[in-house]
Amino acid sequence: MTDKIIIAPSVLSADFSCLGEEVEAVCRAGADWIHLDVMDGHFVPNITFGPPVIKAIRNRTEKVFDCHLMIEPVDSFLAAFADAGCHYITVHAEATTHLDRSLQAIRDLGCKAGVSLNPSTPENVIEYVLDRLDLVLLMTVNPGFGGQAFIPSVIDKVARVKTMIGDRPIMIEIDGGVTPETAPLVSRAGADVLVAGSAIFKGGADRYAANISALRHAANNAARPPLQKER
Repeated sequence: MTDKIIIAPSVLSADFSCLGEEVEAVCRAGADWIHLDVMDGHFVPNITFGPPVIKAIRNRTEKVFDCHLMIEPVDSFLAAFADAGCHYITVHAEATTHLDRSLQAIRDLGCKAGVSLNPSTPENVIEYVLDRLDLVLLMTVNPGFGGQAFIPSVIDKVARVKTMIGDRPIMIEIDGGVTPETAPLVSRAGADVLVAGSAIFKGGADRYAANISALRHAANNAARPPLQKER
């Protein structure tokens, strides 16, 4: 979808005692999007934050808010996240009974629709909803916690999803264990957006720009698949 990798820092690794300031700092450091990992303690074994927190930091930047919902059920909460100012809303295929309906609901709210797949979920579950999608988020760790190790077997899955998408204007996003060492692997396979938490927020605000630059350089210097054509 794009010839340059989009870097989306996950605020899951930020200092929550000053989250607004952290968002501003990472945007100044070169972030393209802000990634928001929403967890419910039910679909995944952790609890993070919800629409009120997102709404509270919305005025800290005009960058894209990329919201990854790791919650079940999901449909009844979509409007609240749209109202909080999210541009992309991604739901897990494993967390909704009627995926097509969930994706259409996101679009009806004026947001871009995404679907996420856990590492063990085969990509064929999204074949029938490709025309509803703006983004496919592939987990390269098991969702629930930051700082996990990258699962290498998902690299081939990225390439298969790239082939499945064909010329549709759908971006591929990678979430989990993204570092300067793993970024080229998924970029080469066809990823467009890299979510990183620990790799960006480590070292404090003075290191954010260097951390983002290292990821971007590593990913953009990998051999990239041919650009897709917009339909």
